[in-house]
Amino acid sequence: MTALASRPQPKQSLRRREAIAGYLFVLPWILSLLIFTAYPILASFYFSLTDYNVLEPPKWIGIENYRTMSDIDPSFWTSVYNSAYYAFISVPVGLVVSLGLAMVLNMRAKGIGLYRTLFYLPSLAPPVASTIIFVVMFNSQGGLVNQLLDFIGLPGPGWFSDPQWAKLGLIILSLWSVGVGTLTFLAGLKEIPQSLLEAAGIDGANAWQKFRHVTLPLLTPVTLFNLVMGVIGSFQVFTSAFVIGGTTGKPLESTLMYMVLIYRNAFRYFKMGYASALSVLMFLVILVITLSIFRSARLWVFREDEDLTT
Repeated sequence: MTALASRPQPKQSLRRREAIAGYLFVLPWILSLLIFTAYPILASFYFSLTDYNVLEPPKWIGIENYRTMSDIDPSFWTSVYNSAYYAFISVPVGLVVSLGLAMVLNMRAKGIGLYRTLFYLPSLAPPVASTIIFVVMFNSQGGLVNQLLDFIGLPGPGWFSDPQWAKLGLIILSLWSVGVGTLTFLAGLKEIPQSLLEAAGIDGANAWQKFRHVTLPLLTPVTLFNLVMGVIGSFQVFTSAFVIGGTTGKPLESTLMYMVLIYRNAFRYFKMGYASALSVLMFLVILVITLSIFRSARLWVFREDEDLTT
């Protein structure tokens, strides 16, 4: 009787096997998370408090790297300004352009599926190739954009050769990949019940009032997603700025973005400790901004249990 009582029940044995199988299935993901995500993050926090040049063991220096940012390295504040300028302009512009394109592509027209594909295709292009194309198009000496401006009688700026226009050129370049945001907004538009728009029309609402009081509130969850992803991506812009300005951020550090500064200190000067400190600071800043956006979402993001009239 004791042996029979201690023998595992069939249901318990089946549950145990299912649990083991489940853990085995997720084990590759867990190992990948620990090795390629968790460990680099923890290592960056540690190296940010050391003097480390890869060739020699790291030396503990405390918060000296963080003091260097504000007191010694003038390029730090330049990169902060450039990245903030880029983010605060490119993100709102990208949201507006993405929403506008999504509204157009949501119309019922012949061949609309082809247009949706064409607007999304640029997002699939390699970033380096896209940047090179833009450099050629915005070339101050015979570029296509300046030729068109000259054709309508406007003087063509120096774009990527002029410090006053270089960041604006990067912002225009960021619009090349609005297809992802457009697709997200388009999916949100498809989820809006047509009965609400028809009811608003019956009540006498015009097109703008329908958009303002029905479409826009129902799109706020999608807007929140695109806003957060846009902010994170804008502060992490690297490829376009690196291809155009290199590690020096030419012309005159006008394209020296924060990620380029990290790359320059890490792989040109081999100041891995200082580069890690820059990375940690960027992580904390993006974390604070993202959390602030989520905290503010309760004030402007519409929930399904709310009334549109409130």
